[in-house]
Amino acid sequence: MRRAARMVMTAAAAAMVAGVGFSTGAVAAYPDQPITYYIPFGPGGESDVTARFQQPFFKQKFGQDFIITYKPGGGGAVGWSQLNKMKGDGYTIMGTNIPHIIIQPEQSQIGYQTDDLVNVYFFHFTPDAIVVKDDSQFKTLKDLVDYAKANPGKVTFGGSGKGSANHLAQIMFDEAAGIKSTYVAFGGTGPSVTALLGGQTMAQWGYTTVPKQFERTRLLAVAMDQRHPGFPDVPTFKELGYEMSGGTYRGIAVPKSASEETRKKLADMIEAINKDPAFIKKMLDGGFAMLDVKYGKSMDDFMAKMKTIYIKAAKEAALVK
Repeated sequence: MRRAARMVMTAAAAAMVAGVGFSTGAVAAYPDQPITYYIPFGPGGESDVTARFQQPFFKQKFGQDFIITYKPGGGGAVGWSQLNKMKGDGYTIMGTNIPHIIIQPEQSQIGYQTDDLVNVYFFHFTPDAIVVKDDSQFKTLKDLVDYAKANPGKVTFGGSGKGSANHLAQIMFDEAAGIKSTYVAFGGTGPSVTALLGGQTMAQWGYTTVPKQFERTRLLAVAMDQRHPGFPDVPTFKELGYEMSGGTYRGIAVPKSASEETRKKLADMIEAINKDPAFIKKMLDGGFAMLDVKYGKSMDDFMAKMKTIYIKAAKEAALVK
């Protein structure tokens, strides 16, 4: 009888240990397979570039690959409208962009609302900047503003798309500087730079990444609170008297069905990459600016602030009602 009791107790204890071991192992094992990282644009853009920057760091820290997959269309809308139909098991993530995810749902019915997207982390932004050719007549921002005031509408700015960060920056700067310029929308940063270099436009509303990728270009000013470490000689708009700071903000979202545990775990993982000194150096060397906005109250506050800023700008530009 005692022997049978001991056998039962031993079996129960073994089951408890096995149960604890399985539970701990299951948590510790995540991720135990590659994670599919959807980019809602084509290859080669800043969203793709920064995902590829993250890729080796994720592998190094967590032992699994990011499988970068493209789902372009509608300026990102095709991908974002499909995100919540995907599995929320922690193995599917998608890049998100501001102001795109704020402006698009205000313009039309495109299959998603801003608040439908569960952003777990915003990790960087590409600061807006005025870009000119290296031999441009505009040596300083003052040169450009003075010319624009004397010649209303004659300064042509190229930029990536309508209702984009570039377009909104042009609108906000025209108002701040008291000028009238002409915005010409192109299909991306690359075509916009090509137009600039070919003399089709006089300047570009681009990003701090442009001179890192394209020769014969230089910056007149950057939309940051402090000078970019990669361009210590280029002033900020704020230094020159214009309250402008921002650009295109990039983050990572998960399907709405993802659990709180999954959301927080992924946020922790991206944060670990974002705070790695080697990753920070890679980003800054590429002309990007760092950002650390994590899932939770910080994310809620950040999104509320961005919605206020960009919806106001879009209404002033008659891009939304």
